[in-house]
Amino acid sequence: MTGLFTSLLAGVGSIVATMEEGEMLEDSVETVAAATQFLPEWSSFWELIIRLMINVVTVGIIVHAFYYPKAKRRDYYFTFTLIGVSIFMLIFLMGGVKLKIGFALGLFAIFGIIKYRTEQVPIREMTYLFVIIAVAAINGLATKISYFELIAANLVFIVTLAICENTVWMKHVATKLIVYDNVKLLRPEMEDELKADLEKRLGLNIIRIEVGNVDFLKDSAMIKIYYEPVMDEFGTIDNVTKGSKKF
Repeated sequence: MTGLFTSLLAGVGSIVATMEEGEMLEDSVETVAAATQFLPEWSSFWELIIRLMINVVTVGIIVHAFYYPKAKRRDYYFTFTLIGVSIFMLIFLMGGVKLKIGFALGLFAIFGIIKYRTEQVPIREMTYLFVIIAVAAINGLATKISYFELIAANLVFIVTLAICENTVWMKHVATKLIVYDNVKLLRPEMEDELKADLEKRLGLNIIRIEVGNVDFLKDSAMIKIYYEPVMDEFGTIDNVTKGSKKF
C-alpha cells in the first residue's frame, strides 16, 4: 500500500514539475543573479515568524496532545517535531523559486521512498508523519491566503485528529496472536469452552477468536483473539510481531 501510494505521489509530482519547468528555470536564474541582502524585509520576516509559530503550535498539539499520550514513543515525538519545522522552513524559504505544488509533492514522495529503512514504520506513525508533512507544506506554501484562513486550515487537522483519537464514541478493539496448546477445544461446538479457557489464562475480556494454522503433531495452533484492552495499546510488542513473517 505504501509503495503504491508513493508511486502515485511521485508520478503526480513529476507531471506538475515538468509543467512548471520553464518557469522554475527562469526564476532560478533571477534568484541567483540577485544580490543577497544583509537586512531582511521586515514584512517578510514577520510573516515567517507568524507562520512558523502557527506551524509549531499545530505540530506541537498534534504530537503532544494526540500522538504521544497513547504511543509513548519519544523517538517519534522527536522525529515528527523536527520534520514539521524542517519542512516548513525548507518550503517557505524556497518559495522564491516558485517550485510550488511540484516541489511539495516531491517532498511527500522523497519521505515515502526513504520510509526510514532501518525500521518498519507502523501505519499509525506513517499516518502522523503524512499529517505533519501536510501541515508544514500548507503553512509554508499557502502565502496567498489570510492568517485567519491559515489558522482555520490548521484547526481542521486538529479537530479531525481529536475526533479520530476519541475513544468515547469509537471503541478500540485490540488483537493478540497466541500459540495455543489444546487443539481439542478448537472445534466449532467447543467455542464457549475455548473462550472461557483463554479468558481464565489471560485475564482478558475476549470478544472474538480466529483459528489459524493447526499442528496436530505438536498439539498446538496459532489463534488470534480480539479483546477489550485494559489500556491504550499502541507501539507494544504485539504491534511489532503482527507483521512478522513468522506468523
